[in-house]
Amino acid sequence: MPGSMKSLADWLAHAERLHPKNIELGLDRVRAVALKLGLAFDCPVITVAGTNGKGSTCAMLESILAHAGYRTAVFTSPHLVRFEERLRLSGEAVDGNALSAHFEAVEQARGEVALTYFEFTTLAILLCTAASKPDVAILEVGLGGRLDAVNIVDADCAVITSIDLDHMDFLGPDRESIGFEKAGIMRAGRPAIVSDPMPPQSVIDHAEAIGADLWRVGRDFNVSGDKQQWGWSGRGRRYSGLAYPALRGANQLVNAAGVLAALESLRQRLPVTAQAVRTGLAMVELPGRFQIVPGEPALVLDVAHNPHAVAALTENLDAMGFYPTTHGVFGVMADKDLAPMFARIGPLIDRWYFTDLPTARAAKAADLLARWQAQNTRADASASVHAAPMEALQAAIDRAGPADRIVVFGSFFTVGGVLEHGTPRLGARHLSPGS
Repeated sequence: MPGSMKSLADWLAHAERLHPKNIELGLDRVRAVALKLGLAFDCPVITVAGTNGKGSTCAMLESILAHAGYRTAVFTSPHLVRFEERLRLSGEAVDGNALSAHFEAVEQARGEVALTYFEFTTLAILLCTAASKPDVAILEVGLGGRLDAVNIVDADCAVITSIDLDHMDFLGPDRESIGFEKAGIMRAGRPAIVSDPMPPQSVIDHAEAIGADLWRVGRDFNVSGDKQQWGWSGRGRRYSGLAYPALRGANQLVNAAGVLAALESLRQRLPVTAQAVRTGLAMVELPGRFQIVPGEPALVLDVAHNPHAVAALTENLDAMGFYPTTHGVFGVMADKDLAPMFARIGPLIDRWYFTDLPTARAAKAADLLARWQAQNTRADASASVHAAPMEALQAAIDRAGPADRIVVFGSFFTVGGVLEHGTPRLGARHLSPGS
């Protein structure tokens, strides 16, 4: 089929068939194809790695830089609803048709090289990004760092967000080994921002071994604040009286501090005004990150899918105040460490709605139910299983009172499944006309 005839859906289906494995780490294949393609960026590039906080960090960088007048390109993964969300150009999801020509170029260049779905799609997105000639490119690392396809790009600044236990089959059994993988995005002589307040020693050691310009919390930049506002100080610059980031949640200040350090480190090439910082943080948006949808009942959406993220979600839910009943819609990949997640958020969830997800990598709802039952100690909690996220949400809506809240969390497939036809508005009687 000629390239011009192929839709984005055709290319994605083709990419899924190319390689027997869903994930195969290593840069040799993807680097060889990138060289053939002549992939290169003529603007500053920021890469962002970490266990949690990557998407929020990318969104804050994008918002501040856009308010400073720069044309931004942001690559993030996975997507919530549509593949096109993975590349935002000047804040807008890329047109799927625009990607097709870049898929065609990757297909021509790869020859006999079997790329994974992520490698194939990443190369097409990077090509599209470079072709759009942005003023700055922000690239979220997919899995790990050192061997992730995004790491073929030599970034001008690397940001490493929080590091915790996830994807241990690929990245190693503890924070030290995972930290070493994340540190692989650092480059000699270039800024490496570590926003994790207690980074693994392996991150520090690697930065020193290669001669990266390491920025650490408490040494190179600091945060202070009260309930109303916060301040940041770094090497030679400070901001005071900042409004808290528009993204809700306990960890967003950690992410914002790393963002300001990254921008300070690139100040000579990408100067931003204090006003752009203030406005950018106040206006930043990112669906599915402790997203509260007002209504009756209240709805909370969060892509928390590992113990560290679920702990943050639990803290955030705790801070919301009292709700008679909290309903939890939950679906997640089969390789996740469920026990600490259930232990942490279990006391807050009164009724569970476990859901199947449309991918072979997901845990079955029935298995999630069995795992929950095995460690549940609450006689007053109940649970049910459902075939899809929207079905689970509908069951929760049917049982919820107007003063309750419903929390949809876990995989991107779970949150994406309830956002597919737009953001659900539940009852919202107090928002209706004439009320």
